[in-house]
Amino acid sequence: MERMKELCEILNRWAYEYYVLDDPSVPDREYDKLYDELRELERETGVVLPESPTRRVGGEPVKGFERHAHIARLYSLDKAVTEDELAAFFTRAEKHGSPTYTVEYKFDGLTMCLTYEDGAFVRATTRGNGIEGEDVTAQALTVKSFPMKISYRGTLEVRGEAVIRLSVLEKYNALHPGEPLKNARNAAAGAIRNLDPKATAARGPEILFYDVNYMSEDPVSSQEEAMAFLRREGFKTYPYFRVCRSGEEVQAAVDEIEIERKKIDVLTDGAVVKVNEESYRREMGYTDKFPRWAIAYKFEAEEAETTVRKVFWQIGRTGKLTPLAEVDPVELAGATVRRATLNNYGDLTRKRVKVHSRVLIRRSNEVIPEILGAVSEEEGGVPVEKPAVCPFCASPVIEAGANLFCTNEQCPPRVVQKLTHYCSKNAADVEGMSESTLSLLYRERGVRRFSDLYHLTAADFGGLEGFKEKKTVNLLSAIENSKHIPLDRFLYAIGIGGIGRVAARDLAAFGSVEALAGLSFEELTELENIGEVTAGAIVSYFRDGENLEELARLREAGVTPFVKEKKAGVFSGETVVLTGSLASMSRPEAQKLIEEMGGVCSGAVSGKTTLVVAGEKAGSKLEKAEKLGIRIIGEEAFLQLLGR
Repeated sequence: MERMKELCEILNRWAYEYYVLDDPSVPDREYDKLYDELRELERETGVVLPESPTRRVGGEPVKGFERHAHIARLYSLDKAVTEDELAAFFTRAEKHGSPTYTVEYKFDGLTMCLTYEDGAFVRATTRGNGIEGEDVTAQALTVKSFPMKISYRGTLEVRGEAVIRLSVLEKYNALHPGEPLKNARNAAAGAIRNLDPKATAARGPEILFYDVNYMSEDPVSSQEEAMAFLRREGFKTYPYFRVCRSGEEVQAAVDEIEIERKKIDVLTDGAVVKVNEESYRREMGYTDKFPRWAIAYKFEAEEAETTVRKVFWQIGRTGKLTPLAEVDPVELAGATVRRATLNNYGDLTRKRVKVHSRVLIRRSNEVIPEILGAVSEEEGGVPVEKPAVCPFCASPVIEAGANLFCTNEQCPPRVVQKLTHYCSKNAADVEGMSESTLSLLYRERGVRRFSDLYHLTAADFGGLEGFKEKKTVNLLSAIENSKHIPLDRFLYAIGIGGIGRVAARDLAAFGSVEALAGLSFEELTELENIGEVTAGAIVSYFRDGENLEELARLREAGVTPFVKEKKAGVFSGETVVLTGSLASMSRPEAQKLIEEMGGVCSGAVSGKTTLVVAGEKAGSKLEKAEKLGIRIIGEEAFLQLLGR
């Protein structure tokens, strides 16, 4: 029995490091070895300790969910959607004194309540109606982001949100293309409320904890204490947590969440603001539905349902055909949406989208919304046909992987898209040169190549709709300014297959287009951000006679790519990798400072890395750097180098 207790303690500590801290201290094989030993001892003795990690393996399906009453009621939150409503909340709170506030992410999943008795996990329930919920203990036992045993010996209820990370959802859908899950919120709720725990485990949910709902002894006196308690006892919490002393600080934190929420791996639809101190909470009290001391600030909805009326095809600069749907107008994130995109024909069929389908759409990175899938199919739904020829130029269409491509390099909309890409902000940055203007120049003035832009004169714009003297002068000036262009942006602009902005920055280190053209396939694949496919595309580009002629025409027109001179500084000659989190600044801020002081930042550790800056919870990059013998410094030494 003592050996079983020892194994449980070790395995639970390792699981906490892996699933909660994201910082494993042992390889998987070491965990598996002790896990197998524990399982064998349990078979021999017939005893399974309450804290045993073997209890987390999904068991047989349950027949139904039993109801269970919460010890303390789980209230929902009142909502604010404007700054005025949030300000009204502060006014109400400050009538009781001078409270501080806490700000956290509001995650979009399924609310859970976990109960502990005498240090042992005994039950998990859904929120339900707030008074009682469904007992989902069997399903929760497949989740590894909470402890089976804690040091607190009283009766405890903790509250969290069951979520499925967006990356996990993407992997699940890739493995189950016939039955994709439409969104992370429904996927999480469906996972926890599935009668088969094995199905729960397959979806990979986790629980992010954010509140102590009930403590029989020594209750916490603030939200700050509650979060510290949860972390100390081994519950997984989200790292963002702000304590604010004024409404202005709260608004700043809410604004920060609204910006950063699009970059995180968890679906979120707002921020939760709470009065921090329990003493003020008692004074403010509750309504029938909500605590008066907390509010959810909801961001504009980014998903909506609508009906598909028509599907047509767009063509990109690579010739890829993308289906685009015309939908019934719907309000989404402050805009009226009339069109939504799908990735390719396979995506369209997998999501069961037909003309007249009722679909769920989501705004993606503030561009044309994406169709997530069909919610229902109206009678008379019309399947979308796969095109055999390009709908724009009637050239044959080929299928490569999941995508369809027009085979005609000179397909009109394809040429316009190439020109549009060349003129875009992160490329040649020809301010004011829109896709519609380029379409007009293609039709009316025969602009076909990048070099054609540099031969345009004021006379070429004469007679074109919308072009008066001032607009023409400004556009010609922008074209002229684009001749002096950083090499990395030029390499991105000319549209070599697979060359994005990151790879373009790496390639610009060779100093010129001519130097890059002379690299072999083998030399290219040695670069950190260049794979075999991209290396092949680069070699092919510089072997193509028309491409070489176009580069010559651009040179003759005065286009002169240049390499930005790096400032001399403490990081001159260093290739630096940042890993873990820094308390003093964000990673983009640190990267900017390194580059301003002469260094080059890389996203991965390689033989070319000369320095690794390791913050808190540094993981595999740190381990690799140690194996390669690369110099490693912590945040304090990093700040000293910065002179801070």
